[in-house]
Amino acid sequence: MITSPHNPTLKLVRKLRQRRWRERLDMFVAEGEDLVEAGKQARWELVHELHAGRDVAPELLAAVSDLASGTRVLAIFRRRWAMPDARPLRLFLDGVRDPGNVGSCLRSAYALGDAQVVLAPGSADPFAPKAVRASMGALFHRPPALAPEPPAGRLVVLDAHGSTPLWECDLTPPLTLCVGAERTGVTPALRARADAVARIPVRGDSLNVAMAATVALYEANRMATRERHA
Repeated sequence: MITSPHNPTLKLVRKLRQRRWRERLDMFVAEGEDLVEAGKQARWELVHELHAGRDVAPELLAAVSDLASGTRVLAIFRRRWAMPDARPLRLFLDGVRDPGNVGSCLRSAYALGDAQVVLAPGSADPFAPKAVRASMGALFHRPPALAPEPPAGRLVVLDAHGSTPLWECDLTPPLTLCVGAERTGVTPALRARADAVARIPVRGDSLNVAMAATVALYEANRMATRERHA
């Protein structure tokens, strides 16, 4: 059992809190029984697995945990990226910088239409601790892809000031939905090439990025289901 805070594995866990080390070492940390089990079931490469009281003293595991309440188990996995593919429904994240929003988008994309998430440069790291937790295991089932621009094909941009209500847009697949940075939205170049710039009419200013993506994914999935059964 690990009983020293200077143990190399614990030092590695602490390093992996930082994006530069995750990218340099090509590893990341998942915490909690459900997330660790999801990674193992999806056959991601497991580097280390630590259980409080079995492999490491509980207080030492709590000290390296990213959770305020500590954790009973954490694991270090190798990162895995997907290649952009021809999946009928894609969600393109154009500079979404909050890792919690990135993780929530992964969760919604997997749950609603099994869509592929594609991240543009400048987006938050989907392997950051907050993103991994927010994905609720979807990261392991449907890893994201990296690309400088959306895949070819029809593109619908979501924008709080869009010209067309979401439900008036053609959201049947093949389709890429696009959401942008939390404050500035998508780049002007993406707006210019979009087939539609859609808004979700709401009270108040707008929805959070992940919520807006979830609504759009649901609507796209609903339209696709209706088309299949027409």
